[in-house]
Amino acid sequence: MNLPNKLTIFRIILVPLMVIIPFLEIKSNFFGIPISYLLINLIFIIASYTDHLDGKIARKNKQVTTFGKFADPLADKILVLAAMLILVEDGNLPAWIPIIVIFREFIVSGYRLVAIEKDGEVIAASIWGKIKTVTQMIAIILMFININGTNIYGSFINGNLSGIELIINILATLLMTTSVIATIFSGWDYIKNGKELLKD
Repeated sequence: MNLPNKLTIFRIILVPLMVIIPFLEIKSNFFGIPISYLLINLIFIIASYTDHLDGKIARKNKQVTTFGKFADPLADKILVLAAMLILVEDGNLPAWIPIIVIFREFIVSGYRLVAIEKDGEVIAASIWGKIKTVTQMIAIILMFININGTNIYGSFINGNLSGIELIINILATLLMTTSVIATIFSGWDYIKNGKELLKD
């Protein structure tokens, strides 16, 4: 197994570590940010960086494989949805956002499986998919910078925030909203470009 694929597997392994942290019930905080959120964010950032790194290495060394094309987006799905569900459980993210993401992922995964079975071809991510991934990851990182429990999706609209808390919340909300829009468009892209696969 080449290095890019090992990094992909490593990213998947990091997810359970991230999910376990809330169960540890760490009560302390650092500058108003819960230590548990800082730990989750650190793991998420490391995992996100491996996503950038494995793709870069695979392209540079011509180590792009069918396994990588399949497992890399799968690792992203697992990582992003785990982080989103932690935020939903804590009341920082509305549930409709991961619901849209999950709905899109089922559609895309279905089309990819049909493509592999019919033509032996793996459908690579479109530009919308890449925008979705980047904006999701940055938005999640910002949402875990939850100073004094104020970083709730869209809370800047109430006018109760100021200073750095306001800036972080605006950026996190706008990026998360952008990721939802990109999620919808990328899902539609797969349906539009993959309709030939379902003619049988």
